Amino acid sequence: MALQEGDSDRINIAIDGPAGAGKSTVARMVAGQLGYVYIDTGAMYRAVTLSAQRLSITAEQEQRLSDMLHSLRIDLEPGVSGQSIFVNGEDVTQLIRSREVTRQVSYFAASAVVRKVLSGMQRNMAGRKGVVMDGRDIGTHVLPDAELKIFLTASVKERALRRFKELPADQSVPLEQLEKEIAERDALDEQREISPLVRAKDAIELDSSHMTIEEVVGSIVKLSRTKLAEAK
Repeated sequence: MALQEGDSDRINIAIDGPAGAGKSTVARMVAGQLGYVYIDTGAMYRAVTLSAQRLSITAEQEQRLSDMLHSLRIDLEPGVSGQSIFVNGEDVTQLIRSREVTRQVSYFAASAVVRKVLSGMQRNMAGRKGVVMDGRDIGTHVLPDAELKIFLTASVKERALRRFKELPADQSVPLEQLEKEIAERDALDEQREISPLVRAKDAIELDSSHMTIEEVVGSIVKLSRTKLAEAK
């Protein structure tokens, strides 16, 4: 795919994969190494979920969701300790990582109303190239023309173990329960009617079960430089 005039020496990178595969961490590090902008689409869906929960709106209440979305401003701002997420000016970076949000986000992500609005936001963000975006349907739906597409995965057991290690001491959850929840979320993401989790035909699959984060990041950075050379 040839770069268009004005694109400069940058490409867009789409990283898809199931929950707990390490997409956000990897995407953030890849963006940092390449000097690109990282867009955490999962955080955007979490922000919508949190906002809906606060208003007691369910994923099935499309009109109420639509009204809420039109009054919602989501900003992603880079910081010293990572990306901060703001909703209408409020920092919700920590709040969107609660178990309540985690357990409900797949239902809101399956909403056609939510996906239409957020996909539009995400495409606008990627318009000038030089973006690393992660999610469930970036390569297949949001950025189907991304020059590099990665499908990052890992076994359910490994993904549950990673989540288990990340949990704060006051949120202790049995490892077996996390495995069950991740498997259930996989099923929801794969079976939803709107933009299900599938590997794009031209995506490169990376199984990170036995790879360090640094190894995964290094592989993607190397692939991106190859793609950039091919695109010129």
